[in-house]
Order: sequence, then C-alpha cells, then structure tokens
Amino acid sequence: MLCPYSPEEWRTVRSREIVQRTLDFERPERVARSFRESDFVWTHHVCRTRLVDWQETGGGAWELTDEWGNVWRRIDATSKGEVHKGVLADWSDLDGYAFPDYSNPDDYAPVRQARAEHPDKWLIGGLPGFAFNVARKMRRMETYLRDLLLEPDRVHDLHDRIDRCIEDMIRNYADAGADAVMFGEDWGTQTQLLINPLLFRKEFLPRFGKLCRLAHDAGVRVFMHSCGQNEQVVPDLIAAGIDLFQFDQPDLHGLDLLASHQERAKVTYWCPVDIQTVLQTRDEQVIRAKAREMLDKLWKGRGGFVAGYYTDNPSIGLTPEVQEWASDEFIRHGVRAAHTSK
Repeated sequence: MLCPYSPEEWRTVRSREIVQRTLDFERPERVARSFRESDFVWTHHVCRTRLVDWQETGGGAWELTDEWGNVWRRIDATSKGEVHKGVLADWSDLDGYAFPDYSNPDDYAPVRQARAEHPDKWLIGGLPGFAFNVARKMRRMETYLRDLLLEPDRVHDLHDRIDRCIEDMIRNYADAGADAVMFGEDWGTQTQLLINPLLFRKEFLPRFGKLCRLAHDAGVRVFMHSCGQNEQVVPDLIAAGIDLFQFDQPDLHGLDLLASHQERAKVTYWCPVDIQTVLQTRDEQVIRAKAREMLDKLWKGRGGFVAGYYTDNPSIGLTPEVQEWASDEFIRHGVRAAHTSK
C-alpha cells in the first residue's frame, strides 16, 4: 500500500499528537518518525559549565572538555572519542569539586523559545545521562567499575550528588515546556550487561525510579538511549518508568522479545533498521523487508514504535541511500490503514 499522505500533508499531521498517541498506544494515523519531516525537536539549556568544544592539539589529535570537566580525546575530526582524564582522578578531588549548577530557570530560555517556535512538535530536552553515564566519565570507566565493588560508599555519595543535578534539569525542562527528557546510557557489551544485574538493581534501579517519578509528576516522559545487550534489566527499567527506549541495534534483542515487553507494558521503541547487521548487508530488499517487519511487530497500527534514522552514516560506513530504503518503507507502510486488518 502506498502512503496516503502527500509531503505537504505529512507536515500538517500534528506531530505532537502523533507522538503522544504513539506513547499511549492510542492508534496514531501514522508512525512517528525522526527523519525528513521529523516529529521531534531537540532543545538544551545554556547553563554555564566547563564545556570547551573540540580543539585540534596537533598530530591529528583532538581534545574536548565536557560540561563536568572531563577531558576527552580522539584521533580524527569526526569520531566521538573517549574520556582521557576524568575530572575526579582521585577521590580527594571530590571535596573541592564544584558540580555544574542546573537550577537557574533563566538558563532554559532556549527551551521556551523552541516551544514557542514549534508548538506542534514533540520537544525533547537533552540530559547528560543518569548517574552511571556521568560518574563513569568522572572516574574513567575502568576505575569506576572497580569503584562500584571496592568503594561503594563513595560511589553512592557521588551518585547522590549527580542525581540532584539531574533533578534540577528535569524540573526546569518541564517548567520550560519540554514534552520529554532524553539521555544516553550504554549498559551492555554485545553479549551481556556491564555489571552484575543484582548490583544494578541495588545501586541504580532505585535512582531510575526516583528520577522517572519526578519527570512524570512534572508532566514529561523519559526517553533512554542505550547500546548493547541490556535485556537482563529492560523489564526493570520499564517498571522504573522508562517510557521509550532508543535502540540502534533492535535485532540484538530480537523483535519478538521487544514485542513481548509491549504485551505486558506500554513501552515504546525508537529504532532505525539495525545498524550493525541489517543495514550492513547493503541489500535493498533485505533492508526494506526488515523495516516492514518492524512495523508489523512493534507498531501494528496501534503505536509503541518510532521509525528512526541513524544520523552518522560515515561512522557506520554507509551512504545515505542505504538508510533511505528503510525510511521509504517506514513512510509507505507506516500508516494505520495498512494495519487495520492485521
């Protein structure tokens, strides 16, 4: 079936309502999407932090200082790099460390402006992560994973302080008109969770629950990007209040397994066609078939799925044409009329 909407009609179908109905499984007339005429607008605060953008340091190397004060390095001009020096290289550094201040409502003026300029779009306020994603950079990953076992009290205190920063951000995003907050936090390798699930449930899960409740009480949804195989705790995260998972590797979990979570809870997935397996085939028919399968299993004309697009084609070695095959299928077949009889 061909998409019944012209490009002009796609622009006028109410994006904010489409996303709302998608999250609530209230049968939106079309699938929500984050490409071409996207249903989403990203926004961010302008709080004064330690952020210094990428600077070339010679010999093809680059450095960046992030908002928390961690120094990142990369060896080319396009990759995301990794933390070279955490701002808390020693625990004694914590005593004199000044955490960023996210509490001033005036610093969220760009959010209010975006809301005024895009009243019919779904507005997302960006978070730096929850405690894990922030702390692991402040201490560097290899040290931080050891800290979780050997320095639990210090880690717990650090997490508490980070949580208070995130709480300020959530409140201000909500007050400024954001529809959702979103953060990235990669919890898995390609095969398993980064830490023992029991440790996750003891130290991190209560924090997820508290921050999600704060957001929901303020009227905003919580979106989480996470790479890797984190299936061991996906049900926990759903129970804690995560409304939407952004997965770039949905086939790492398996579409049937993801769909089974939807049978027990109204959780939404925001995914492109799998970037590590399906897109890498560069086979038009395989890619188009997978996009239709995702609609059939995760959207079904009822909601619960956002058609995604991986925005950094060069990093995954693809030309835009390869993803456009999937985008075309999402648009052509992501209409409720195509699923009413299924």
